[in-house]
Amino acid sequence: MDPRRVLVFREVARSGSLSAAARGLGMTQSAVSQQLRLLEREAGVPLLLRTTRGTRLTEAGEALLRRADAVHTALHLAGQELGALSELRAGAVRLASFPSGTATLVPPAVRSLHADHPGVEVTLVETEPPEAWASVLAGESDVALVFGYDGPPHDDGSLAWVPLGVEAMYLVLPPGDTVPEALGATVLAERDWVAGCERCRQHLVACCRAAGFEPRLLHESDDYVVVQSLVAHGLGVTALPELALSAFRHAEVVVRRVDWFGRRHVGLVHRPGAERVPVIRALMERLQESAQAVLA
Repeated sequence: MDPRRVLVFREVARSGSLSAAARGLGMTQSAVSQQLRLLEREAGVPLLLRTTRGTRLTEAGEALLRRADAVHTALHLAGQELGALSELRAGAVRLASFPSGTATLVPPAVRSLHADHPGVEVTLVETEPPEAWASVLAGESDVALVFGYDGPPHDDGSLAWVPLGVEAMYLVLPPGDTVPEALGATVLAERDWVAGCERCRQHLVACCRAAGFEPRLLHESDDYVVVQSLVAHGLGVTALPELALSAFRHAEVVVRRVDWFGRRHVGLVHRPGAERVPVIRALMERLQESAQAVLA
């Protein structure tokens, strides 16, 4: 199959319609349609079904899209290596990062990179680890800043893992809360709880159950500033990682380290071989330096 047609197919599959793909590729819709017909002739099976709302992939199309993403990533890396990257005078790197990492580790790393290489462009998308991981697999990001509880995120070997450090977990209490230092399960079971993102919420519930009680979850927010504000106003207690408290700590909350909440392992993931691309390697090195100043 012609790889150029495979990339046209990928654009149609990702954008959801021939017209959107044509705009993204700078082609006419008829040209895109012709390339798809030729690709389906080469493949020997239908790849797309046209609907009133755009296009839908066939089973064969789903299989080809997985390969098309890998082709797109490989070509993107090749373009980065062969482009104007000598001495990092130019280049672009795409980063995905979870919120508290974005607030603490990313800004000094990007600032340092720009100071040394002002021609390098860094684009950032803030997203939770599962989506960030998927964006690297899909070729939409070059590197992702992610975390896993009590160990690196589960990996099937498709991405490379670069550890940056480990962050402690803390119990966050309202002003003047009388929870004793022993943090007995009975006392905490009587408190209302504020939970974070889905993965954080699952981890919180698992830790509380392991400690012998079921947390009463009344409030949920992905925003650690909102979470602390709720706690500061006496609406519950919560557990937050070190980076979230480094990014913002409400002046009125009480914070205690709690070992049975576990720890978060923070690191970078990228496609194998991406570390050889100078601009990607440079950003990763700056993120490592940034983490050394904050994480254990």
